[in-house]
Amino acid sequence: MASCWPGLAIPVVLGRAGIKANKREGDGATPHGRFRLVRLWWRADRRPRPRTLLPVRRITPHIAWCEDPTDRRYNQPFRRAATEPGDSFWRDDRLYDVVLDLAWNRGPIAKGRGSAIFLHLARPDFAPTEGCVAIPPEAAARLLARIGPDTRIEIRG
Repeated sequence: MASCWPGLAIPVVLGRAGIKANKREGDGATPHGRFRLVRLWWRADRRPRPRTLLPVRRITPHIAWCEDPTDRRYNQPFRRAATEPGDSFWRDDRLYDVVLDLAWNRGPIAKGRGSAIFLHLARPDFAPTEGCVAIPPEAAARLLARIGPDTRIEIRG
């Protein structure tokens, strides 16, 4: 699948279960819809601060995303203790060296509708995600330089 921007085509990979309008926690699907970009997270120890008009936050070893529908922090970033569950942004596989929050399931947050839907870096073999959108690392800088708070990501199936 390819994403098109005037003058820019970027291959993307989606969730292992395809695109679904009725996204649920853990179903492996990428949600159908049009999404605003909340902020960019990045690993400063691995790459320079990306050029972008989006708000930017540095990833530290304690940043994670809550995926537990019973937790009051569900579908939000939080400072994670070593013993707590959550989708850690501090990963060895480099997929989250650059992470865009796609604002899925916000305002209000519906428990169980899915969490942690991001645009992040793709695996070298372009394997499917758990529901996110992934792009090749070499395309990230080109894309990030062109997006800002008014940018919308549209996912159609």
